[in-house]
Amino acid sequence: MGEDGNGGDGGRRWSRDLLWIGAVCVVVLLLVNAFAVRPFAVPSGSMEGTLEPGDRVLVNQLAYAFGGHPQRGDVVVFDGIGSFLPYRDEPSGVKRLLTEAGLAPAGDTVYVKRVIGLGGDRITCCGTDGRLRVNGVPLDESAYLFPGDAPSAVPFDIVVPDGRLWVMGDHRSASRDSRDHLGEPGGGAVPEDKVIGRADWVMFPLGRATSLDRPAAFAAIEGTGGHGEQR
Repeated sequence: MGEDGNGGDGGRRWSRDLLWIGAVCVVVLLLVNAFAVRPFAVPSGSMEGTLEPGDRVLVNQLAYAFGGHPQRGDVVVFDGIGSFLPYRDEPSGVKRLLTEAGLAPAGDTVYVKRVIGLGGDRITCCGTDGRLRVNGVPLDESAYLFPGDAPSAVPFDIVVPDGRLWVMGDHRSASRDSRDHLGEPGGGAVPEDKVIGRADWVMFPLGRATSLDRPAAFAAIEGTGGHGEQR
């Protein structure tokens, strides 16, 4: 009887240990999801062929922490309230906390696009060569632009307000992006503080797993403006 009792106590201790380990793992996952890396499902074809509908990407939420800024060429995930959705109300505090912790879906206010211009940049489309120009420098988009697409079917000439980003989809003919909101508050530019993070990796489906590196063509624009750069 004594042996049975000891075995029962050991089994209960083991069960408690397992519960504690499980609880710690859940807390760690929630903290990572809330503050470091968050999975995101690509909702549309606006970023084809870089990202396909249904792709799962990992969003690095620390990419711009501690004074960092998005860079031209980054693929970013952001909340469109106040820019793409200028008249949508902010969610309640509880819902916002649940969403940021990954306990509630991001919903239809979250977008994924590529950063083309920073605050202070002048972006024009399109030159005689058919390219976008950022601060007068033609941008070679052949590495990511969807095959057969023009850089833009809509001509524009804008200066990005300070603290905002000009973003566009890689599948330009299928993307509603900054161009579609030129006449709205903010002119289509996304506030930096609405950026959730940088999409760094495609993790699913496994056959498409890859890192999302900044295209080399954006190096040609460095030093021409934006974030206080010398023109």
